[in-house]
Amino acid sequence: MQQFKCRASGSSNIMGVKGLGKTGLTFAENWYKEQLYERRQEFSSKYTEKGIEKEDGAIDLVADHFGYGLLTKNETWFENDFITGTPDIILGDRIIDIKCSWSAFTFPLFAKVEDTYDIQMQCYMALTDKSMAQVIYCLMDAPERLIDAEANKQARILGLDDVPVELFEKVKANMTYSNLPNKLRIKSFEIKRDDKLINLIYERVKECRTHLSGIDIAAKALPKYSKSATQPINPIHPPQPNLIGGLELNW
Repeated sequence: MQQFKCRASGSSNIMGVKGLGKTGLTFAENWYKEQLYERRQEFSSKYTEKGIEKEDGAIDLVADHFGYGLLTKNETWFENDFITGTPDIILGDRIIDIKCSWSAFTFPLFAKVEDTYDIQMQCYMALTDKSMAQVIYCLMDAPERLIDAEANKQARILGLDDVPVELFEKVKANMTYSNLPNKLRIKSFEIKRDDKLINLIYERVKECRTHLSGIDIAAKALPKYSKSATQPINPIHPPQPNLIGGLELNW
């Protein structure tokens, strides 16, 4: 089994206040399960679907707003001895990560950058040897299919078989933002490289490996199955013969 390396997108999970914490241990154990079962734990929702589908449009919006010229999404996967990741955009002095907010109420108009993304950006800077990261939130129009789905949902709630034009237009207006100025649609945070934090991330990766080494030993001692039996054979405690009064019975 390959050695544990933490994905940048999940790195905040191992950064507990004191050590890995329960969240970090669970994250490491789920990684182990992915290797053991050869399956990836996937998660999808309307929020992530919007982010994926509107990413290219958001990159164009950012390029135009900040005067970056033509921006090309990075497809290169990076790794070092401890972490892995694929930053969205790589420029000369920085990496840029694009986040598409679901709505005006999840758009961080007044907020500071979340610790989750600070840690993720430190990973990207370490992987690409950059000194600056830029996290940019964009408020994009929802994809048409998600607008249709929401309109149909609202119609069902109202007990309607079809979606009235007025209801569809109301839902569409609530899920589109291209009529707004960029200052209400784009929020940028700059994060400087912090080598002390990067080294702490590496230390937490080492803690994950130590934890997983114990799990690996236990997993190798799991009961093995015999081709000629339907019950697992435990190498430590093999099945005992059926005994009654000291006599072996062959059923």
